[in-house]
Amino acid sequence: MRSVSRLVTLFVALFSPNLLAAPDLVPTPPQLSATASLLMDHHSGRVLVEHNANARVEPASITKIMTSYVAFHALRNGSIQLDDEVRISENARYKHTDGSRMFVEYNSLVSVEDLLRGVIIQSGNDASIALAEHIAGSEESFANLMNRHARSLGMQDTHFTNSTGWPDENHYTTAADLAKLARAIINDFPEKYAMFAERRFTHNDIQQSNRNRLLWLDDRVDGIKTGYTESADYCLVSSAQNDGMRLVAVVMGAPRSEQRDEDSRKLLNYGFRFYETFALHDANEPLTQMRIWKGEQEMVPLGLQAPLHITIPRGQRRNVKAHMKVDSMIMAPAQKGQEYGTVNVTLGEEQLLSKPLVALRDVEEGSLWRKLIDNIKLLFK
Repeated sequence: MRSVSRLVTLFVALFSPNLLAAPDLVPTPPQLSATASLLMDHHSGRVLVEHNANARVEPASITKIMTSYVAFHALRNGSIQLDDEVRISENARYKHTDGSRMFVEYNSLVSVEDLLRGVIIQSGNDASIALAEHIAGSEESFANLMNRHARSLGMQDTHFTNSTGWPDENHYTTAADLAKLARAIINDFPEKYAMFAERRFTHNDIQQSNRNRLLWLDDRVDGIKTGYTESADYCLVSSAQNDGMRLVAVVMGAPRSEQRDEDSRKLLNYGFRFYETFALHDANEPLTQMRIWKGEQEMVPLGLQAPLHITIPRGQRRNVKAHMKVDSMIMAPAQKGQEYGTVNVTLGEEQLLSKPLVALRDVEEGSLWRKLIDNIKLLFK
């Protein structure tokens, strides 16, 4: 079907007078010690920096982001509750005792809420196993859930065999996949995500601090998770907000804990200094009205199903252009969410993104009289 192109003129924010200053120059990204890294804007999904981002790496305790994600889903669907009392198994208590622990006692009862904090704040292997067994019956079954969620999030280069991040040749991921997971847990569970910003947690009269030292070093940082094994070296997925912009930084395989922190701060500072993110249009608000033939209404509103954000170098907003390509002939019936074109956003010669333009409401077929009138009009059109 033929389409017609239209310049989108609804984005008034693009042309504010204070945005006409000369653009900043974007330097090359900082040099890092990590073997793999990635910096992504959370809202737009644009990757700003990447190095070996699709290389297979060992996630270590960063695995526990997915452990938490699966647990949050179980809470949402009602299969578990925060106040559930979980009986600590021998397996949970004594497996991997030479790794990080929450220090739960065998055969004791611990709430799901406390176990979650033990996973997120204390990086407890014992808490991870106890939570996995409570949700899925066994850690092996829980790993199957983890992999199903990974596939649904588009983590195509990831496979989990356990809930803790204990080394296993079949337990792997990539920096790119971890960025997808971080975006998902922040988007899907914003209230639960707040746990990742908590600095300390006490269980069994033992207080432990969050291993993410950026929570103390940088007020912009509000998560998310560290990892370390001898084979993985030091890893960190971090997220920070500044003036409404949120970034996700992934650093894998740094030789020392101080360097993973420094690498992460370099990425975050680079992103906030040289880029900006802003919303072009909200979801479910009409961008245009189009004639719909043979329908009970003459017009159908078209818009976006999700908010449209873009990330660009600072000072470049006036060079952003948004165009619509709309189907020139739309026939009833139309269903809400049905695609009738695209919105294309460019920065100079670079296409930043393309999003479907969809019907924002259902339009049923019109009466026989309406169809007859429209058929006559279409003969002349």
